[in-house]
Amino acid sequence: MDQLDLSAFHARYAKEGPRNQPFHPAMMVKVLLYGYATGVFSSRKLSAKLHEDVALRVLAAGNFPKHRTLSDFRALHLKELAALFVQVAQLARECRLIKLGTITVDGTKLKANASRHKAMSYGRMREEQARLEAEIAQLLERARRTDEKEEAQPHVDIPAQLQRREKRLEMIRAARERLQARQAEEDSARGRKPGDERQPRHPDGSPKRGKRYKREFGQPDDKAQENFTDPDSRIMKCAGGGFDQCYNAQAAVDAEQQIIVAAELTNCAADNDRGCVKTPDLEERSEILPTGVPVHCN
Repeated sequence: MDQLDLSAFHARYAKEGPRNQPFHPAMMVKVLLYGYATGVFSSRKLSAKLHEDVALRVLAAGNFPKHRTLSDFRALHLKELAALFVQVAQLARECRLIKLGTITVDGTKLKANASRHKAMSYGRMREEQARLEAEIAQLLERARRTDEKEEAQPHVDIPAQLQRREKRLEMIRAARERLQARQAEEDSARGRKPGDERQPRHPDGSPKRGKRYKREFGQPDDKAQENFTDPDSRIMKCAGGGFDQCYNAQAAVDAEQQIIVAAELTNCAADNDRGCVKTPDLEERSEILPTGVPVHCN
């Protein structure tokens, strides 16, 4: 760690001087990375191990930052911590620990911080939007009649009901727009253009033979889902069975030294990126892969 450039971590505290640094950034980075490397990801557990683990006590130089300090430091320096990955791989390449003759690529599904029960299909969105619009219209009409007739009715908080339904309606509209925008990107990646009348066409716009498209340009399938809690996550099949809101984490490892040379987190369920939009290839995912080096993926 002492061989890496940690100036980005110091830059955040440079204006206030050393007195604004409760703990040295290099020490904090060492503690966090050692904890993650040994399977300790909880800030509370890491704080407790600073009193119990000899290796951590040496790295911390007798300091005992609290779990909140560790958590805040990680949250403030996410980009800087990610940049260390590139430095480590570059240093390993200079030490000839990475030959990049053969690499192995594998992935795993990581559960998103969202429930699959908070997702809704495009078809259900259209039905729910129509139902909410009808309920809002009924509430507004009821309020109008009540004001005109001033009838004695049980108290109904109509503004609160309107606000609740309008908020739900706005969420559904935003989710529909995201689904439509994503479908438009996918259609464009397949060579479709707006106004193609669901007819496959040549690059010059002339129609060509083939089955007509099932849907208009940019119109999602009725079963396409969007999650309200974490829109970036996707429904994916999990290794233990069943489906859940997940991300797909991929890692490329040097076959000889077992050093990770590339890593990527994507919301595409397929490991081969088929059917995904704007998914960078292996060279774009990692700046540490040198050009002109043959890479064989197993």
